[in-house]
Amino acid sequence: MEIYLATQNKHKIEELSALLQGRFSIKSVFDLGLEEEIPETGKTISENSLQKAQFIASKYGVTCLSDDSGLEVEALGGAPGVYSARFAGPEKNDKANIQLLLNKLATNKNKNARFVTVLTFHNRGQFIQFEGEIQGKIIEEERGNSGFGYDPVFVPEGFNQTFAEMSMQEKNLIAHRAKALDKFLKFIDEQTNFSNFE
Repeated sequence: MEIYLATQNKHKIEELSALLQGRFSIKSVFDLGLEEEIPETGKTISENSLQKAQFIASKYGVTCLSDDSGLEVEALGGAPGVYSARFAGPEKNDKANIQLLLNKLATNKNKNARFVTVLTFHNRGQFIQFEGEIQGKIIEEERGNSGFGYDPVFVPEGFNQTFAEMSMQEKNLIAHRAKALDKFLKFIDEQTNFSNFE
């Protein structure tokens, strides 16, 4: 099956492609020649994920998989959540987002957080969502050079390394995106009539 990844985030394309490797013919929205920005105006991660898939589906009519993810920090009432990429402003600057997060948590002992991903799969007018999450905590300074976003300050539960200290292969064994992808792949495997898919 040929499937387009409905995201313009090259890091997400890299992670999703690694997770889906060998199962699908992977394309990105850049292969479609998309130049305008995919809208993200939903009030929740689920709404944003659906909006992205609907946008690509309506514009190009292709089978696609969208991703919206966010970091939810307990002490901040679930923020930054849906605004994770734009936490410090519309520039979507990872370093600025991390610094703002650490500033807000500087005097708070509660560092509990979770990463959430919602994937939306579109095929022939149908949209199906899959969610994955991982619990962890925020540390006080960045560690590691891999990953992206808040990975350098997020330590998953049961581990001592941040996501940024893990290889992509290690992260993809446990992370929120991998868990959502696992649900998606199980859904695909359970389909008995593959004529439903293009």
